[in-house]
Amino acid sequence: MAEPSLAVRRKSRPSSVRKRSRAPAQPSAVFSPVARKRPSSGGEEPPAETPCSNDSEEDMFGDYDSFYGNNSLPAQVDIEHRYLQDRTMAVKAAGETNLGNLQSGIHQKQQDNFSTSEKVVVLKAGKEDALQMNENDPVDSNQELAESVLDDLPSSQLLYFEKIDQLYSGSRVSPVPERTNKGVNSSPDKIKSPSSFYPDAEHRSRPTDFSLDSKRDLFRTESLKDHLKSAMTGNAKAQTLQVSKTKQLKEAVLSEEICVAKKTIESSSVDIGPFYGLPTRVKDLFRRLRGIETLYEWQHDCLMLESLQQRKNLIYSLPTSGGKTLVAEIVILQELLCRQKDVLMILPYVAVVQEKVWIQGLSSFGIELGFLVEEYAGSKGRFPPIKRRIKKSLYIATIEKGHALVNSLIETERINDLGLVVVDELHMLGEGSRGATLEITLAKILYTSKNTQIIGMSATLNNVGDLQKFLQAEYYTNNFRPVELKEYVKIRDSIYTVDSKTENGFTFSRLLNFKYSSNLEKADPDHIIALVTEVIPKYSCLIFCPTKKNCENVASMVCKYLNKDFRSHREKEKQDLIKNLKSIGNGSICTVLKQTIPFGVAYHHSGLTNDERRSIEEAYSTGVLCLLACTATLAAGVNLPARRVILRAPYVANDFLKKNQYKQMIGRAGRAGIDSSGESILIVQEKDKHMVQDLVNSPLENCYSNLLLELTKGMQSLLLSLVGLKIAVTCEEVDNFMCSTLLGVQQQLLSKEKSLSEVIKDGLENLIEKGLLKGRVSEKDNNSECTLTITPLGKATYKGSIDLAYCNPLYAELKKGLEGLVLESSLHLLYLATPYDMISNCSPDWMIYLRQFNQLSAAEQKVVDIVGVPESFITKKASGQAIRKNVDNAVVNRLYLTFVLHTLLKETNVWSVAEKFNMSRGHVQNLLNSAASFASCVLHFCEELEEFWVYKALLTELTKQLTYCVKTELIPLMEVAGVLE
Repeated sequence: MAEPSLAVRRKSRPSSVRKRSRAPAQPSAVFSPVARKRPSSGGEEPPAETPCSNDSEEDMFGDYDSFYGNNSLPAQVDIEHRYLQDRTMAVKAAGETNLGNLQSGIHQKQQDNFSTSEKVVVLKAGKEDALQMNENDPVDSNQELAESVLDDLPSSQLLYFEKIDQLYSGSRVSPVPERTNKGVNSSPDKIKSPSSFYPDAEHRSRPTDFSLDSKRDLFRTESLKDHLKSAMTGNAKAQTLQVSKTKQLKEAVLSEEICVAKKTIESSSVDIGPFYGLPTRVKDLFRRLRGIETLYEWQHDCLMLESLQQRKNLIYSLPTSGGKTLVAEIVILQELLCRQKDVLMILPYVAVVQEKVWIQGLSSFGIELGFLVEEYAGSKGRFPPIKRRIKKSLYIATIEKGHALVNSLIETERINDLGLVVVDELHMLGEGSRGATLEITLAKILYTSKNTQIIGMSATLNNVGDLQKFLQAEYYTNNFRPVELKEYVKIRDSIYTVDSKTENGFTFSRLLNFKYSSNLEKADPDHIIALVTEVIPKYSCLIFCPTKKNCENVASMVCKYLNKDFRSHREKEKQDLIKNLKSIGNGSICTVLKQTIPFGVAYHHSGLTNDERRSIEEAYSTGVLCLLACTATLAAGVNLPARRVILRAPYVANDFLKKNQYKQMIGRAGRAGIDSSGESILIVQEKDKHMVQDLVNSPLENCYSNLLLELTKGMQSLLLSLVGLKIAVTCEEVDNFMCSTLLGVQQQLLSKEKSLSEVIKDGLENLIEKGLLKGRVSEKDNNSECTLTITPLGKATYKGSIDLAYCNPLYAELKKGLEGLVLESSLHLLYLATPYDMISNCSPDWMIYLRQFNQLSAAEQKVVDIVGVPESFITKKASGQAIRKNVDNAVVNRLYLTFVLHTLLKETNVWSVAEKFNMSRGHVQNLLNSAASFASCVLHFCEELEEFWVYKALLTELTKQLTYCVKTELIPLMEVAGVLE
């Protein structure tokens, strides 16, 4: 039985629509061509859909009903049987043909296939409507016919139908060969060459037009009566189709377009679409949501790099405020929309993650463009993430959550779904345990997925060669800054320009022009008020201070001596800010802020709650506040530039300033689009003068691996997860993996006494001793095929992201809890969820400790005794008596933090709890966030150990309570997106 004929139907259009003019089609580098829905006849045209954002494959061809204009059913059937049945075999053969060998010429169709049709067959391309010609439409010239047939074909369909015609004409003997091969070249400005898919397409033959003779033959039609008679006869003879012909042709066209898209992705072409391979709508969103009209020249050059076009790994480095993030965001959108892959963006701090998700509008981009933005910070994040069929996800994560996410993707064999990983502040690789975790994450991605692209960016990189070897990456750098930066140093009452060409690094610039009274000289020996009043309130200013307390003191001192006229500047907005801060604090406001905000001055450090920080940052960005006294964390966190940046002292806490930190701070000077230049002034005492000279003239610090320095969070954690995830299960495989890490690249860091293999061997033996791994590692077995396996405790440890230093104590306390877990109160469970890493910073106030203990119920006091802190110990400490009995200080400090959390869950007011325990409200909130995150980790730990099944439900609810910090009955409402307390 002959195969069924194929047809694609489309509704007819009014002649007024057919005749409208069309702009030439734009070349597109969007790699997954998607057909948009057609409006029904006579209805309003809906807004264009965003490419690649369809929710299901069924919408891809929308309301395509016909690609010819005649609505007559007999005419349709006649055309189907006379035209498309002859091409069924050609469609089948074309689906198996290599598109790379296609020629771009379009041969004239056989005359007899069109003889019964009174309209021209055309196919719609993009959002434009096909021009259709009926018996009432005049045919003026050969050019008009050529445009109506060829102008609307997209590149993928041009290639597709060319091949069909080649196969068809090759399999059939034409009675008039000379007529069949006739053609006139179509206008090059009307039909775009397929060069957007194949860079070398220009030398190929161009599409051909119809000859005048064939055009006349095309419209030499039968009479309507004969046409109907013939069609009805065909209907009677036709067999019932089992499969829709329309659907079959749709599938064939779709298959060919997918093939073309895949070849485009694999090609190294740098041919781009309207906005770097993205729809023009993306450019409009950047303009509307960010106010970005054009890109800097370096951003364009970077996006056009051959390495990015070929999806190679890339490291790029520019000064702070140069616009690095915008390049990363465009590449992220290319991956999500064009290549249809998930993306992971790793940021250094929780506050930066939240800013990126909400304040900078990536969630708005997701809503507009049809992808999901998922926050992985604190207790938020699902492991493994939900696998979605249609929409792709952008995971925005902290370093720790990013590591856990990658582990879950490797374990579920979904790591190849991750098309791109973007790392901001790549220099964090060299910073302690967090740097070790970041190195482990990137090493696992490099080793397990050859299709995942990694892009790292930073303003402060020095030993880039090592990082290039580690990430197998290309490197791009530029010294561009949107505004000029002028660096100064202040010594006594003189200002010096920083000049590395001079011998001592400084060149005299000017004297301070400000007269100080004796009282003011005592209060402000560093002349901060003189430096500040030169710029505020007209321009903004930042003062970086060594400590949190110093921030508050500087803000108060400046306001004490400022002119009263400063109060009148934007007075109403300042009062609104004070009201907002009172609302955040449930009627309470910091006395320092209440005093300084009327002058346009505030402080910014970790002692503020998240909501307070956001309000102050917004007020500063809009100019309501003109001066912020802040700590160094602001330089590495949110982007708050200023006309002048003052460094109160070359110290961060008690440590002398590093060059990387110095560059981050002064990089905030100068606001793009507002200031013509920015200034930084470092205040230096005589005793620090020589150290500052070395600082400003020294290169940036090198970035070194921390896997060895951070053993439990570094080397041992990595070895455990390698075996647990089955990435490497023999000593030889572990050695191979370690050679691909940054430590493997920097093996010269190792002491001469031990090689990398010996360090690995020691680490594995330590894990076996702790009961986390099983196997043998000896000199003789070191290079053998002895397989290592992970124990249940080891698996729980790496899946819960528990620090190896705490896994055994945690297991022991959970085990002890099974023997007598007190459930009359949440206190016992809270103790188990109190994070270990905050214990070292805890200094209990013993009178408060005793007062809180006395307020506990009898059952809660029993919990205190169970965990190992007797009442007599607390009483003697509070009264200052000598203690003879040894009590573990770690347990004592951890219980004190548990009291804070317990009070917080009962009162749900950070301000009142901070006052009760004599802590900063920011510290209390940080403890709450850390506890929520650690409770989530303990939950995952217990899920892997059957003996702890009872903890699963309990810890799930506790994690929610700690995350939202509201009354229990409000938790279901808080889980609804957009609902606040």
